[in-house]
Amino acid sequence: MTSRDRFLATIRREATDRTPVWVMRQAGRYLPEYRALKEKYSFTEMVKSPELATEVTLQPLKRFPLDAAIIFSDILIIPEALGQPYHFRDGGGIGMDYLLDSEEKIDALDASDIEEKLAYLPAALRMTRSEIGEEKTLLGFGGSPWTLAAYMTEGGSLKDLAALKTLYYSEPYVFEKLMHKITDAVIDLFKMKIDAGVDALQIFDSAGAFCPSTQYEGMSLGWIKKIIDSLPADFPVIIFAKGMAHQRDALVGTGASVLSIDWTIDLPSYYDALPDNVAVQGNLDPLILSSSADIVRSETTHLLESMKGRHGHILNLGHGILPSAKPENMQVLCDTIAEFSQ
Repeated sequence: MTSRDRFLATIRREATDRTPVWVMRQAGRYLPEYRALKEKYSFTEMVKSPELATEVTLQPLKRFPLDAAIIFSDILIIPEALGQPYHFRDGGGIGMDYLLDSEEKIDALDASDIEEKLAYLPAALRMTRSEIGEEKTLLGFGGSPWTLAAYMTEGGSLKDLAALKTLYYSEPYVFEKLMHKITDAVIDLFKMKIDAGVDALQIFDSAGAFCPSTQYEGMSLGWIKKIIDSLPADFPVIIFAKGMAHQRDALVGTGASVLSIDWTIDLPSYYDALPDNVAVQGNLDPLILSSSADIVRSETTHLLESMKGRHGHILNLGHGILPSAKPENMQVLCDTIAEFSQ
């Protein structure tokens, strides 16, 4: 069974020869080969170069027996395509080139020609596919409209989302105008990725936890559902809604194929409460990869044992991999899965 077949069987909760494994945000500062590239090129230069993006995407797969290639990119390519570029501040953190703080600036956002503005991305996806063939699952991703709007109205790294929440409550017409523009751009991006050959898409609702439970549908999930409804029927979509796992039924209602769960949730009981057509992804604490081999082996084995017999589980971290992760611990994680499956 190929990795691609294993993934498709997993999201259908069918028995597979072993648990598929990949790691959210696989590329990154924990790999020395990535750091070497980062000394020569900026992050955005690497994102916008199909050759460099492909090289970074493949770095983890050249080291570890992971089942998926996660294209090297960033959720903020959408605000940039709309006319609001981003950068990384010298002291750390994300900065938008200007603050989206008026209706006039929202009106000025241009959601046309997304395919042309982001042409480097499908080029990188096709290049990556040619390298990995059909043996590995190829994943694309994007931010939820709510999360993207949060960065755009905060001007960078997220704080309290006061501006966006005020817009939602006080100027719903303006809020909807902004969200329609972002949502349409994400739909264009995702359709472009599907045409370029991705096997699945992941939506990151990283700012979901800022939403009151009674407003989660209007603020975020309704827009995610609009995206999923626009895609080909039954195309695999994974949702990671940070801090919102308790909104299980609402997340299922979006039509997602897989719910990605952080490490604060008991995964077996969460899985057992889901419909039979929804799989799970998760949920190791990312910090274990910064600890010792024994801890990685113990925690990974515990998770595998707890999910034994539950078909429909993609082993993953419960959030993005940390810069402090040790490459040798990633190898231990992969080895533990392989040994468990034998």
